[in-house]
Amino acid sequence: MKDPTSPATSNASSVVWPPIAVPGQGLPRNGEEQTEPCPDTGGATSDAPNRSTGGSQLAQASAQTAASDSAGAPSLGGPETQDGGGAAGEGTAPLDDLRTAIGRYVVLPSDEALTAVTLWVAASHIQPGLQHAPRLAVVGPTKGCGKSRLLDVLYETVHQPMMTVNTSPAVVFRVIGKNPPTLLVDEADTIFGPKAGDKEDLRGLLNAGHQRNRPAWRISGPEHKPTAFPTFAMAALAGIGDLPDTIMDRAIVIRMQKRKPGEQISPFRSRYSVPELHALRDRLADWLVPQRGTVTGAVPKMPVEDRAADTWEPLVIVADLAGGHWPARARAACLAMTRNEVVQDEQTTLKTRLLRDIRRVFDQEAGKEALRSQELLAVLIQDAEAPWAEYGTKGLNAYHLANLLRDFGISPANYRFEKGRQAKAYARNQFVDAWARYCPDPAPSVPTTEVPARPTQGRPPTPPSGSLPAGPPIGPAGPRPAR
Repeated sequence: MKDPTSPATSNASSVVWPPIAVPGQGLPRNGEEQTEPCPDTGGATSDAPNRSTGGSQLAQASAQTAASDSAGAPSLGGPETQDGGGAAGEGTAPLDDLRTAIGRYVVLPSDEALTAVTLWVAASHIQPGLQHAPRLAVVGPTKGCGKSRLLDVLYETVHQPMMTVNTSPAVVFRVIGKNPPTLLVDEADTIFGPKAGDKEDLRGLLNAGHQRNRPAWRISGPEHKPTAFPTFAMAALAGIGDLPDTIMDRAIVIRMQKRKPGEQISPFRSRYSVPELHALRDRLADWLVPQRGTVTGAVPKMPVEDRAADTWEPLVIVADLAGGHWPARARAACLAMTRNEVVQDEQTTLKTRLLRDIRRVFDQEAGKEALRSQELLAVLIQDAEAPWAEYGTKGLNAYHLANLLRDFGISPANYRFEKGRQAKAYARNQFVDAWARYCPDPAPSVPTTEVPARPTQGRPPTPPSGSLPAGPPIGPAGPRPAR
């Protein structure tokens, strides 16, 4: 008995679906795929697969379906010609259709995040010609936020996907070459989490692979010769909680959330979803693979600087190649998501949080220039909204406190308090420089006084009445260190 709801038999759709597709293996082909590795200097390659007649018909049908789904939706960027981009080209339609398809299967946290994921997928098809390989950090506070489903969609659309849940650095070293795969790592919290053990080699590989020409040297082979293993490859990592700071700093961060009751998505089924996504992948490859030589020397105008510019540059390059509304849309997403991560970093970085909390304790203890270590710890742990009561196994202790503050050049010392008693303590003046650098207060509003804009001709300005101190007051500013 036929299923009346199946797309193959439904009267509501004219799409004729092919046989059941196998995830990750592409559409059925009439001939063998021809793949040649791309030279390290970039340039066009011949790794675009030969297209069959069935695949072409499916691509056209998928494009029509995606276009109908996005009909009537307002497009960002206004007219077809934008600052930093030209008229709409052949890449506008594939990007629009891919964006629609991703949004059909996954609820992303913002419109900018959907744009970023779309451009990241497209950038994977030109990564042999890129200078930087941005990471995609897909993180969420709990399970059930759609992280793994997003990786499922990426697996069917990126260039040469390599999916893994838990892997070793040795494996990754050996699969990355001149035409590298796109690494997709699920459950990354099991690799970098507090119970994962020592994974510094893998973290170092992921950090080095963000930029071209950063090989990892190992002793290899029966002759034990030093061998350089390439590390350059795009990677998406999904897990619960933030990844290590060094990886987050090199990543486009997608902070997933659970769907609201009213938010609906289409079920992801291999029989129907995979052919559609493979058709989109093939259209991207047909458009982008011949342009790898062009993007090698591309220097787009970026709205951000430093490492953020390195990370977002491949996405902006793709947007500029597409033209139309994509250049403006890509740069808007870059600005919004970069600023969001700056705010997020300031609020969640543990060491910065500790500096802010210690400043709050000193402000509460007005007049004290030093606080005993145990006294400071007791106040920090009492804050129910702070993470210090649950830090480590039994809460924050004196060793943890000293270890967290060591990078700021702050350490406890013996101080003499009332009645000549000595104790380990932290002085306020030790924190002044770190407070100013890492968590500055908003500039206080200073009452203005009427001062002449310029001195009277030929006469010096009249000094203010009263006398001001010429320097710091004489005498100790706080408790004396014990000798």
